[in-house]
Amino acid sequence: MIVMKFGGSSVANAERIRHVAEIVKSQIAEKPILVLSAMGDTTDHLLAAADLALREGVVSIDTVEELHRNTIRELKLDGTIQEEVDPLLAELRTLLTGISLIRELTVKTKDYLVSFGERFSVRITAAYFNSIGIKALAVDAWHAGFLSDSNFTSAELDEESWDRIPDALRPLMEKGVIPVITGFIAKDRQGSITTLGRGGSDLSATMIASAMNAAEVQVWKDVDGILTSDPRIVKAAKPVETVTYEEAAELAYFGAQVLHPRAMQPCIKTGTPVRVKNSYNPSAPGTRIIETIDKKTGPVRAITSRKNVTLVDIVSTRMVGQYGFLAGVFATFAEHKLSVDMVATSEVSVSLTLDAAHDLGKLKHDLSKISSVEIKAGKAIVTIIGDVRRSSEILQRAFGVCVLLGIQVQMVSQGASKVNISFIVDDTQAGEVVTALHRCFFEPLDKEI
Repeated sequence: MIVMKFGGSSVANAERIRHVAEIVKSQIAEKPILVLSAMGDTTDHLLAAADLALREGVVSIDTVEELHRNTIRELKLDGTIQEEVDPLLAELRTLLTGISLIRELTVKTKDYLVSFGERFSVRITAAYFNSIGIKALAVDAWHAGFLSDSNFTSAELDEESWDRIPDALRPLMEKGVIPVITGFIAKDRQGSITTLGRGGSDLSATMIASAMNAAEVQVWKDVDGILTSDPRIVKAAKPVETVTYEEAAELAYFGAQVLHPRAMQPCIKTGTPVRVKNSYNPSAPGTRIIETIDKKTGPVRAITSRKNVTLVDIVSTRMVGQYGFLAGVFATFAEHKLSVDMVATSEVSVSLTLDAAHDLGKLKHDLSKISSVEIKAGKAIVTIIGDVRRSSEILQRAFGVCVLLGIQVQMVSQGASKVNISFIVDDTQAGEVVTALHRCFFEPLDKEI
C-alpha cells in the first residue's frame, strides 16, 4: 500500500484532476490512499474573502464558488456532487457573514475558514474517480483518525492518531475503496477544526503512511524531485536520486522547496521511504528520501541559498571568561521571541543570523547592556548539503570558488548538523556563488571553475 499526496497545483482545475486520475490509475495495484490540498489558490481566495468581510463587511465567495462549479461542470459530474458541495458553500457563506457582522477573525475561525478548500477538493476529486470507475470516497481528516491539540494555525497531532488512523482507513481499504483525504486539517478534542501549519498537507500524508505501515509515501509536486539547486538560479540543476531524512530537512530549512522538516518526523520514526515526484512529468523517477545511503556518491548532494537574512555581530571584552555571556545573549533573543538560524561563537563574541522581517531596535538596545552590537542587513545564507566525511574537501573547493570570484565570506557554520556547511555572503552575491559552486561540484570538468 502507498500514500499519494497531491498539492494545490496538481489539482488546480479539471484538467489537472483528470491527470491525477491517470497517475492513480497507473498505480492502482499498489492500493493507494490519496491526500489532497485545496485546489490551486483556493486557500488564498478564502483568506481574501475573510479580509473583505472583516474590513468592509462584504460577503463574497464568487471566486471560490466559480472555480469549483466550473470544475464540476468540466468534469461532467452528475447532480450528486452538488448535494455535497452546496451545503459547504452555504456554510462558508454563513461563516463569512458572521465575520462581517462582528468584524473579528480569530485564529480558531481562520482554521475553520481555510478548511473549506480541502473539503471541496476531496469531494470533487472522489466524485470524478467514481465517474470513471475508480471506487473512491472523500474523507475529512477527522473521520480518517486525525486528532490534534488546540494550537490553532499550527496544531500538533495527538499520539492517539497513530491508532485511530488505521482503525478508520483499514475497513475502506478492505472493500477496495480509495480514501481521498483532506490534507492540512484535523480536529481537536472539543471538535473544533484545526490546521497543521507549514507543511501541513505533507504531514497528513506522512502520518498516514507511517501509521498504516505503507511501502512508500509519494509527494507529488511540480518539479522532478529534489534538485541539486534552485533551477531559477542554476539552469543546469538536476534531480537528486536519493537523500537522507537529515539532508532533506536541512535543504528545506535553508531554502529548497521540498518537504518541511516537521512533515518528515513520522517517517523518520518508522523508517517509511518518501518519494518526491512531479505530477507534470510522472515518468521521471523523482527523489527518494530514506534513512541512510549506502552506495558511493559525490561529496555534495545539493546547494541552496536563502536571501534577505540579517547578520548580528555581538562582542563583549568585559565578559572574557564569564560563563553568563552566552546565557545573557540567548535569553535576550528569547525575550524578544526571535528565532536564530546560524550561530558562530568565540569566547567573547557571537555572530548569528535572523530572518530580516523583524524590527531589531529593541533587541539592539537590550544587548547593548552587555556587549557592543552591529546589525548588518541584506545578507544571504549559502548552504552546501553533503558528506561530512569529506568536509575538508568541500570547504577547500567552496572557498576556492569564493576566492576566484573575489567574494568575502562573512561567517561560517559547520558541525552542529553532520550534513550541512553554511556561510554568509551579501544578498547580491548569492546567485553568483551558488551558480559557481554548482559548476564546481556538479557540472562537467571543462566548465569547472
